Amino acid sequence: MFLMIFSFRISYAQDTIPETVLAKQKAGDFIDHTYKPLTLKLSDDGSKYIRFLFWNQMWARVTENNPGTLDVSGNPQATSTDIGIRRARVLAYAEISPRFLILSHWGINNQTFTNGGVPGGGLTGNPGGIPVAVDPTTGQGTAAGMSAKKPQLFFHDIWTEFKVVSELYVGMGLHYWNGISRMTSHSTLNFMAIDAPIFNWPLIELTDQFARQFGFYAKGQVGKWDYRLALNKPFSIGTGGRFDEANNRPVAANVINDNWATQGYIAYQFLEKENNKLPFFVGSYLGTKKVFNIGGGWHYHPEATNSRNGAGAIQNHDIKLFGLDTFLDLPLNKASGTALTTYAVFYQYDFGPNYMRNVGIMNVGFGAGTTQNGPGNAQPTIGTGSIFYTQSGFLLPKDILGDKGKLQPFGALTHKNFEFFNDSSWQYDLGMNYYINAHQAKVTLQYSQRPLFENFNRSGSAGEFILQTHIFL
Repeated sequence: MFLMIFSFRISYAQDTIPETVLAKQKAGDFIDHTYKPLTLKLSDDGSKYIRFLFWNQMWARVTENNPGTLDVSGNPQATSTDIGIRRARVLAYAEISPRFLILSHWGINNQTFTNGGVPGGGLTGNPGGIPVAVDPTTGQGTAAGMSAKKPQLFFHDIWTEFKVVSELYVGMGLHYWNGISRMTSHSTLNFMAIDAPIFNWPLIELTDQFARQFGFYAKGQVGKWDYRLALNKPFSIGTGGRFDEANNRPVAANVINDNWATQGYIAYQFLEKENNKLPFFVGSYLGTKKVFNIGGGWHYHPEATNSRNGAGAIQNHDIKLFGLDTFLDLPLNKASGTALTTYAVFYQYDFGPNYMRNVGIMNVGFGAGTTQNGPGNAQPTIGTGSIFYTQSGFLLPKDILGDKGKLQPFGALTHKNFEFFNDSSWQYDLGMNYYINAHQAKVTLQYSQRPLFENFNRSGSAGEFILQTHIFL
């Protein structure tokens, strides 16, 4: 095993660094930052191989908390600062024949100083968690629940795949060949904005496992058409919905059921074709490809939610989710290295009447809050209704930083119109990517604004600054 690893390292180093580059390095004139995939060749021609990918994304934040937020001790906290792990992942896939492929992807997500770990944090952990009671005299809260320590690794993807013909591959397992939209199968390695808006994964951590479900899938390309189709067995979770007597309306929620779901996404590629060996769509090619795609997709899960009417009778509802999107990535000036990336998507979601979920990424706020957002950075994110999202970025001329990297300012705009609220809402994100070495090493700074809701009406907004360091090998 040691000899194999040593041989791989020597082979990789020799393949990656030409002799001319080594000579320049010895002379102290040049440092090579080029990237070559971490691949272990299992045959002389490289047709049999194992590919490894590693990536870490670290976040440091200043968050304007939602009104009524408490800190971990139960004290009011208008602003919070923190640092944590957004993602730490390892992925490996292998082919010893073009007729079949095996893939495994594991890691952790969302570990903060207050949450993300195992219950109790092990023998040396503290209970951590949500303040469940606050002493009105001292203002101190008592806590119970999850610790931040010792998060457990888990599989994100694990599947096997077989080639039928050049236009058709089939597989099964815990997979990411999702329907609905391009962004529903987005890679986390090459976002243009600092992260996904989350509503692109509308089943997140309910009927899926971090955007994955067990199922069978078929994928391929026929001419300029790219497709992925799946029959899934969603995770069974939920306690069912209710009837909101104060507002005289049913409110749907997930219910345990045994039904299969179908999903798919089909896109037409007007310019260059994208690689579909893996399901992960690229966020920005940084001027290395000419891509213009239009696509659409769906997810359908029968009787996956329910609600109650005024008489208390249960009413079952199907989850019906649809998306239509377009993606453009173009180099503008080859000499200066400028490029444009833009994406737009429209979602129409139906989870049943007045279905609503609040989400706060790596939320370190506690308590109930005094708005319908809840504490910390939570906001209404996924629900019955429509969502429009668009983002655009411009890769600035390479001579601005020279050999120190490239800059890409970007912005995103979101419009949400949920059945649950009386008002629709707009929100925005603004940021800058500093590409030290393309997507292999970058630093991103982003400001994100979110709406606040009280009594089913928009009442204001709050913001969050996020600094991310990202390295992918």
